Amino acid sequence: MRRKGAPTAEDVAAGASPRRGWAACLAHVSQYHLVLAALLALVRLFIPLPLSMTGLAAGFAWSAATHALLDRRWSVRWLLQRTGSPAFAELRTAGLNGMYLADQALHSGALLVSALLITRL
Repeated sequence: MRRKGAPTAEDVAAGASPRRGWAACLAHVSQYHLVLAALLALVRLFIPLPLSMTGLAAGFAWSAATHALLDRRWSVRWLLQRTGSPAFAELRTAGLNGMYLADQALHSGALLVSALLITRL
């Protein structure tokens, strides 16, 4: 889903709205979290996870917010540039893509925090 990312500075300078892509991003995040909720409900049938409404709300809110922020892509590039990894953000050789790898690592970390919130609050 390339449409969910934020437009580049060049796109905005050429007349693109800075809000372009938000509708696709939010649709993607909503669908993703509906599937997560269904899977969690299915798992709950077989594994007695300690769940509370507070934990579910906090975990799903954290997951949705971080997912949307990361999928806009500017935040991943910003983080790589500010942590001494601007070259990694531009990596696109030998079958590797630095932005993609960083994005996936950040998503995994956000999901870990979400899981902890869901099961511990």
